[in-house]
This record gives sequence, structure tokens and C-alpha cells, in this order.
Amino acid sequence: MLLKQLSVFLENKPGRITQVTKALDEIGVNITAFNIADTSEFGILRMIVDNIDTALQALKAQGFSVRTTQVVGLVVPHQPGGMYQALEHVDKAGIEIEYMYAFAYNSKAAVIIKADDTQKLVEVLSGSGYHVLQEGELIQD
Repeated sequence: MLLKQLSVFLENKPGRITQVTKALDEIGVNITAFNIADTSEFGILRMIVDNIDTALQALKAQGFSVRTTQVVGLVVPHQPGGMYQALEHVDKAGIEIEYMYAFAYNSKAAVIIKADDTQKLVEVLSGSGYHVLQEGELIQD
């Protein structure tokens, strides 16, 4: 299963992230996970939200440059070596990870992964016994 992620391209100016989160607040969209990657002039705000279609429309209507990307959500134990053991399977399969970000909740950790072959990544992780998140599942936990 693949998750949809929002990617918002932002100028590196004070208040830009606040404007995005305000727009999502006004339409009642909740952010489950996010990551910010930046360069000297621009940044990319990547987010998993509870209503991606509503968020996408609202952000576009407010003039933000935004798109959706398919990513994989992986659940690993929140303990030393939990992520390492999963990534060993990914490496052995020859899958290249473009980026990833993670957060912990309870005794688990969720890892959001963008890879060069997301379908193969799902197959490898599922075939190795890992729980791959479905759309909306992060919101329910």
C-alpha cells in the first residue's frame, strides 16, 4: 500500500510555514507527520495529512506550489536496531531510498520512505513480515 504525501515548495522567508499551517487549520486538516528540506532560497515541506484532497485544493487556491507524491509508510519497533533491521532488507533488494523521515508513537515508530521503486519496496517489506501502512491508518492509531 502506498500513502499520499503533500509536497509544498516554499521560499525561505519568515512566516511561510505558518501560512501553510494556517491554511490547513482553516479547513480542519490535521498534519500527522512532516519534514522540511531546505536549500539557501527554497524549501520543501513534506506532509502526511488526514485529508489530502481537501488540503491540496486549499493550498493551491491560496497560491502555494504543491503536489502529491506516493510514499511508503513502514512500522518498526521503537527500539535500538528497529529501523536498521528493516533497512537491511531494503539494501539487499537493491532499492534506493531518495529520502525518509520518521516519528515514534507508543512502542512503535513510523517511517515514511520515498524510494526509486515504491512498489518493490512494499513487496520487500511486506514479504519480510513488516507492517506497511495503508492510507489513513496513521490517523487512526
